[in-house]
Amino acid sequence: MDNAVRVRFAPSPTGFLHVGGLRTALYNFLFARHAGGKFILRVEDTDQNRKVEGAMENLIETLHWSGVDYDEGPNKGGPFGPYIQSERVAIYRDHARRLLNDGNAYYCFCSPERLAQVRQRQVEMKMPPSYDRHCRDLPREDSMKRAAAGEPHVVRMKVPIGGEMTFDDLIRGHVTIAYKVLDDQVLLKSDGYPTYHLAVVVDDHLMQISHVIRGEEWISSTPKHILLYQYFGWSQPAFAHLPLLLNPDRTKLSKRQGDVAVEDYRAKGYLRDAIVNFVAFLGWNPGNEREIFSMDDLIKEFTLERVGKAGAVFNIEKLNWLNQQHVRRESNEALAGTVLTLINERGMSVPDTSYVLRVVALMKERVTFVKDYVEFGDYFFKEPETYDAEGRKKYWEPETSGRILSLADRLHGLDEFNHDSIEESVKAFAEQSGIKPAKLIHPTRLAVSGRSVGPGLYEMMELIGREKVVERMRRAAKALG
Repeated sequence: MDNAVRVRFAPSPTGFLHVGGLRTALYNFLFARHAGGKFILRVEDTDQNRKVEGAMENLIETLHWSGVDYDEGPNKGGPFGPYIQSERVAIYRDHARRLLNDGNAYYCFCSPERLAQVRQRQVEMKMPPSYDRHCRDLPREDSMKRAAAGEPHVVRMKVPIGGEMTFDDLIRGHVTIAYKVLDDQVLLKSDGYPTYHLAVVVDDHLMQISHVIRGEEWISSTPKHILLYQYFGWSQPAFAHLPLLLNPDRTKLSKRQGDVAVEDYRAKGYLRDAIVNFVAFLGWNPGNEREIFSMDDLIKEFTLERVGKAGAVFNIEKLNWLNQQHVRRESNEALAGTVLTLINERGMSVPDTSYVLRVVALMKERVTFVKDYVEFGDYFFKEPETYDAEGRKKYWEPETSGRILSLADRLHGLDEFNHDSIEESVKAFAEQSGIKPAKLIHPTRLAVSGRSVGPGLYEMMELIGREKVVERMRRAAKALG
């Protein structure tokens, strides 16, 4: 292996892409791009019972949407393919035979029933469940004959009985694990398919992976993998184990407490750049107070040295804030294009594109999601059908309808209908009526938009236009009288 950086993301096609999976993929991608290396996607589908139809295609599409594009992998190819493990089964079987021939693995003929009985006894004795190595010392020739005769079996690796292993982790430093807590891991299942542990080591070596960057749940398996590297006589890659993702109550992030799939957040309208920015900060920080990053910024700044050991809390409020910031960073033209699509999807009408651009500019500091333009600013594109109940209770008095009708007549007669003329007219009418301007401002907003809050009233009225404003004020005065 040369000094080139080659990293991989190796998910199982068992469902949607978890935000933790996106974090792993993103960190590998950023590490590779920062170092000018290669990022590989490898689909680990050897557990055929858990495979979900269409999951691989969905995973690839979600990675592409996220901007986490791989250099080698399914649909792209590369010099070390195939990149789908179920297409590499013959390779794993050859390597399992090599371990058997070298005495570093053995055939195990224990039935599922026997294994269950052993585990039950261990549980009753308050021992950690593990294989009791019943077949480890069977005569080799007898084992080979039984396997050749078709007796059901698996292949297990030989883990040292005593001692311990210490390895270096790029995030956690020295890690020591005693061999006594490790099982004699199954490497090849009875159906001839490899387990994760054999396949991952063989593939990482053959694909020349230089750094294995994965979740901390794999720390306890790392000694087994290092043993396999040693048994094969291969140089091992560098290891880096990422911290857990946690719910706000510091339990492990799970669907029981909220959405965990990237597709869920995408469907809710979160921007790609906001999701990537947020996920990048789940364990990593730039070393300063800066929080808003584009993908290019992340590539430039990312290092494993700034990834922490402590679990990272998934804070939805922070994601919402980041989405708001990234909406503000979008150009008005790009936002207007998306808003136009949403308007058409909802069957609302719009005068022209320039009108949408003006709405985007006026509302930009008030929206968290692009969809807010049509969900909370729908009055720009259609007549209000209802009036905010709290606003009616708070701002609409018995005298309000008469005032709104009179103000509507004044506005209708203005020479020019713009921010300054509307403001001047409202204040002048309030003074003549002996009331505070707020007695007109809040009811007028309610009449024109149906809502109690929104952008600047006079800017909103100017944008909607004299004809519609006056019509809406008269209609509200009648409806709310």
